[in-house]
Amino acid sequence: MLRGLAGFNRAWLRSDIPAGLSIAAVGLPSAIAYPAIAGLPPETGIYASIVAPIAYAIFGPSRLLVVGPDAATMTVLAAAMGAIIATGPAATDTDRIAIASALALGVGVCCIAARLLRLGVLASFLSRPILVGFFAGVSLSILVGQIGRFTGLKIESDGLIPPLVELLAKSSLIHWPSLLLGLIMFALLWVVRAFHFRVPGPVLVVVLSVVLSAIFDFQGRGIAVVGDIPSGLPSLSLPALHRMPLDKIVLGSAAIFLVSFGAGIVAARSFASRTGEEVDANQELIGLGAANIAPALFGSFPVSVSDSRTAINLSTGGVSQAAGLVSAATLIAALVFLHSALRILPIPALAAILATAAISLIDVHELKKIWRVSRMEFIFALIAMWGAISFGVLNGVVVAVAATFAYLLRQTMFPRDGLLGRIEGRHGFFDLRRFPEARSVEGAAVFAIQGSILFYNADYLRMRLTSVAKELAVGTRCLVLDASAITHIDSTGATALEAVAELLAQRNIIFAIADLSEESRGILERAGVIKAIGAENLFNGREEALRTLIGDFDQTGTAASAAKAP
Repeated sequence: MLRGLAGFNRAWLRSDIPAGLSIAAVGLPSAIAYPAIAGLPPETGIYASIVAPIAYAIFGPSRLLVVGPDAATMTVLAAAMGAIIATGPAATDTDRIAIASALALGVGVCCIAARLLRLGVLASFLSRPILVGFFAGVSLSILVGQIGRFTGLKIESDGLIPPLVELLAKSSLIHWPSLLLGLIMFALLWVVRAFHFRVPGPVLVVVLSVVLSAIFDFQGRGIAVVGDIPSGLPSLSLPALHRMPLDKIVLGSAAIFLVSFGAGIVAARSFASRTGEEVDANQELIGLGAANIAPALFGSFPVSVSDSRTAINLSTGGVSQAAGLVSAATLIAALVFLHSALRILPIPALAAILATAAISLIDVHELKKIWRVSRMEFIFALIAMWGAISFGVLNGVVVAVAATFAYLLRQTMFPRDGLLGRIEGRHGFFDLRRFPEARSVEGAAVFAIQGSILFYNADYLRMRLTSVAKELAVGTRCLVLDASAITHIDSTGATALEAVAELLAQRNIIFAIADLSEESRGILERAGVIKAIGAENLFNGREEALRTLIGDFDQTGTAASAAKAP
């Protein structure tokens, strides 16, 4: 506890107070805007921006990370809430805040459970290309969701294309003053970004739009405004879980956890690379768990590591979690003293902030880099993006996970293998396909596999070994399987090797295995493979196997331990 405040010194406040004020200034617009993605009132974003940083300051390990509302997390939350609401009777009034709080509690519990099971590795489960593609799809979903707020229309369609079709059908009903205001504020945000103004764009948009709303009475002219915002924190309470479908709560919480934690750790590691901090994913689970449970108890929603707030903290010189506490105190003051000003904040201005945040989720530079580095990974990024767009964000998480599994399977289904030979005057063994000057050892064949032999690739490897066995030259006395790079063999893999051993026995060729791990040896022994090939045909290395089975050979290499892998 309190690791983010460890060794606190009063002198730090000279840096942490300005940093906290800056975090609050930048965070307030997004805190008001982001809840709209999930159909929640704006005060819930302010509550989350107050209690989550306090909880993280107590339980989180990092001095500099700042947690808060996140556009991608809010989009997955909106999808999860939609699935839960769809299970209830159509005529029933739905308490969206209670559902959001229940999901935040579920995300917090997922974090704590993952920490107890030491599953911080889950942060790396969704690969960077798949996350980049998924967030690009999420950004398009957010952009489409702002159509109604920009135009003043009630858009009832879901997906990507149907809302655009509905917009065209209702074009005569567009409230043009709302659209004009939204586009002006959207353009202002990009001007501020392009010219690197010292005042953050969202802060400028909020202040300017509130002033214009007060002067020109936007609400009286038909432009939607935020409306009343409570002037204090809600009371402490637990969401009524017994009134909700627990299976949907669990699934929704797991989806939000996977995306928010995965993206949060990517952000944390990105900032840590600049500051020299080490990111312990397992310990971050405690901090993020507390940062999600706290909003759940105060009528709010799940949060994650906030890129924008953490960047502001770093750029303004924050040195501890005291900056997050100052930010929370500032937002409490804003709730108490500025709620009358915030109530006239125009909705199109918030739509402009959300649209800009959504576009920032599309990492074009990273997509270009992925295309340049690996076309296959780029395809998986597109699959993740297509899943979020075509099937909705919640199902898009499933598609992203499925794409991850498919990518992993593809990488391991066809492990690298090949026949090895010697090169005169050089040490070690070399892949015959890669080195045309290499020659097979007379009277023997050495075959290497770099990867595991498991149920999903055992048949492929059996056919590879069988093909090699059938093509062995007349007079070949043994086939040595170099197992030094085989990490694991399961029962299906053992059966495949047994089939190869039987084929070689029919041709009076000895099947030998070199450098087999103890774990894999145990599997083959229990499966009867060792008995079939003979325990005497297990060797510590390739050279030992060849010397034993064919006698002296032209050995230009060194000992087996120094031999080159294929």
